[in-house]
Amino acid sequence: MDHHRHHQTRALAALGAGLAMILGAAAQAADQDFSAYPIVEHGAKLQKLGGGFVFTEGPASDKDGNIYFTDQPKNRIWKWTTDGKLSIFLEPSGRSNGMCFDGKGVLISCADELNQLWSIDAAGASTVLIKDYQGKLLNGPNDVWISPAGELYITDPYYKRDYWKRGPMEQKVQGVYRLTADHASLTLIASDLQQPNGIIGTPDGKTLYVSDIQAGITYSYAIGADGGISNKTTFCAMGSDGMTIDDQGNVYLTNHGVTVFSPSGAKIMHIGIDEGWTGNICFGGADHHLLFITASTSIYGLRMATKGVGSQ
Repeated sequence: MDHHRHHQTRALAALGAGLAMILGAAAQAADQDFSAYPIVEHGAKLQKLGGGFVFTEGPASDKDGNIYFTDQPKNRIWKWTTDGKLSIFLEPSGRSNGMCFDGKGVLISCADELNQLWSIDAAGASTVLIKDYQGKLLNGPNDVWISPAGELYITDPYYKRDYWKRGPMEQKVQGVYRLTADHASLTLIASDLQQPNGIIGTPDGKTLYVSDIQAGITYSYAIGADGGISNKTTFCAMGSDGMTIDDQGNVYLTNHGVTVFSPSGAKIMHIGIDEGWTGNICFGGADHHLLFITASTSIYGLRMATKGVGSQ
């Protein structure tokens, strides 16, 4: 075999091996056996519910279990109905990122294009709730959770976007904010995190989880009667892009797949997702037992024995 053909053969062999690894990983992700995990519905398999997106994020379930999610690079909010149909709900969408529904059924969106927080009604009409903090632009609201009392908790990391027309970072910190239920007062409640991202709280409104994705740590806080937070505690040594919670108090983190932790912070299970990044997660479906996962170009679902609770 001549020198050129030898290298060509080796290159093809390497390519074949790489392809086999990719296909193997895909098969492994699709054929995962969850039978050892009682929180997963018996016999359930991870299902791909849709694809062909650019980068999916921000899933949020309405009271009927329909799920709204974003394709931020395309500036769209999509709607996935409980019968599996997909349609564009809003375009343009202010480059919406993290979202959730409030107790009145209004969609709250981290509208990253102008670094704002929006409310969006059923017809798609938007209202700006937050446009700045102390006269300076926020970094870019990223994710939001709403307590039973209607208080909004927002993470504000700084990720420079190619579509911004603004200048450099104006806030001194990448912080966590609380917006009062009447949307009148915005307060910085955590200023000591490197890059807060995913956020979720318990349905009783007593505990808030915030992930510092840069530090690789997710913290828990006690929520006081006044809506403030205290008693910062390491919940688990993992950072997360998005988070959700189930009716047993288990907390779901996203990064490379989905990792589930018990209320005490013990790792319960991992769900492999055959995508470059798993961005966010919520519960939905008609009975709210569907774990809905946004991961890069696709969306996935896994039927769970547990169900979603609170602001999803």
